[in-house]
Amino acid sequence: MPKAPQRGKPVKAAKRPPSAARPTKPKAVRPVPAGYHTITPYLTVNDGARALEFYARAFGAREVARMPGPGGKIMHAELRIGDSVVMLSDEFPGMSTCKAPTSLGGATGSIFLYVPEVDPAFRRAVEAGCKVLMPLTNMFWGDRFGKLEDPFGNQWTMATHVEDVPHDEMRRRADDAMAKMGQRP
Repeated sequence: MPKAPQRGKPVKAAKRPPSAARPTKPKAVRPVPAGYHTITPYLTVNDGARALEFYARAFGAREVARMPGPGGKIMHAELRIGDSVVMLSDEFPGMSTCKAPTSLGGATGSIFLYVPEVDPAFRRAVEAGCKVLMPLTNMFWGDRFGKLEDPFGNQWTMATHVEDVPHDEMRRRADDAMAKMGQRP
């Protein structure tokens, strides 16, 4: 048998805050943040603050973020060179397995930097204090290309693409280049 309605005040539903009134879809988050690329180089150096200043002079880098760490070191920093981000931190012995090239006695990789005009960009990096490892040369694959080492032990390859070389021609040029390298004393 149905219950008879009760007399008295009607019961009001609890008022929900506006955010709970209707469920919202979570905002879509990009898997790669805006302004970043799929691969981002991360350098470990000794004297990160000085490295950031140097990269601004040598490569036109613009500092985007800096997080201080213990002992006046840099825990994390980001700089922008052209359309790319390079991340950087000081070496923290005992806290990280990453070591600066100066601690290892040499670099374990390099950064390849394409620029619109490599000659003046290369010259600026050398004037700022980079050591030339390979002078600018027109390479068989179509880049004007040179290699540098910065004062922190990191190696930088700088290039401007100057020629689109068809695959067969590139193979022929590569064979010629390797033959010439074999003739060196």
